Amino acid sequence: MKVRNSLKRLKMVPGSQVVHRRGRVFVINKLNPRAKARQG
Repeated sequence: MKVRNSLKRLKMVPGSQVVHRRGRVFVINKLNPRAKARQG
């Protein structure tokens, strides 16, 4: 999982979901698990 300043590009990847957990913003992707990231 990458820690990134901006998730704007990752949320455009097909299959991405933006999820809010524990006060942080995550991108999860079941189609392409390499596109997992956390905003930080």
